[in-house]
Amino acid sequence: MSLLQVRDVQAAYGESQVLFGMGLSLQPGEVMGLLGRNGMGKTTLIRSILGLKSVQSGQVIFDGQDITNVAADRVARMGLAVVPEGRQVFPNLSVDEHLTAFVSNRHQSRTPWTPARVYELFPRLAERRSNMGSQLSGGEQQMLAIGRALVTNPRLMILDEATEGLAPLIREEIWRCLRLLRQEGQTLIVVDKYVNRLVDIADHHVIVERGQVAWAGNSQALKDQRELWTRYLGV
Repeated sequence: MSLLQVRDVQAAYGESQVLFGMGLSLQPGEVMGLLGRNGMGKTTLIRSILGLKSVQSGQVIFDGQDITNVAADRVARMGLAVVPEGRQVFPNLSVDEHLTAFVSNRHQSRTPWTPARVYELFPRLAERRSNMGSQLSGGEQQMLAIGRALVTNPRLMILDEATEGLAPLIREEIWRCLRLLRQEGQTLIVVDKYVNRLVDIADHHVIVERGQVAWAGNSQALKDQRELWTRYLGV
């Protein structure tokens, strides 16, 4: 059974419609690349899945349950977590406080993510565990945002522009993290402009164009059809 199904979802901001019958399906343990130029509806789709944006019509099904327009806090408790664009760390909380405040294992993972495991994944955070969010670099904030999502032990983790604006060395740290999560069977949706890196991690991809699915297929198909990169992604 699919872990996530988005069925013919439409969403708008006032009179401006953004999503026009969006649909996708994700199996447990899969990694999906969600691709498209800026302003095509990717973030609106994510917000619709998470209960942060009201859906006009269509359905969002998670683990067999209809979560369309369910409150975001309830959706989070069901096992969905997001690493948002812009990181959104709390400036007046320390690294340690961020991680300990969000620890949860509602779904009884046998190898749960804990602050200690996050520090092993990102040693740089361990060195700065007493630093406030406002004292971290952009790359460190991104590591913290990922760690904060991981300690909720989500069934589905969504990363929106996880490597955007990061220095190359920090970007490599994030890619290393995503490869590890894939190996551990974490279900992921990843929004990222570095298609050449994402095709080596994701199982399949959905390209969004003007609020609709323009193309969907596996990584090998996307590698083979480089014209899609130019037509829809500007690569």
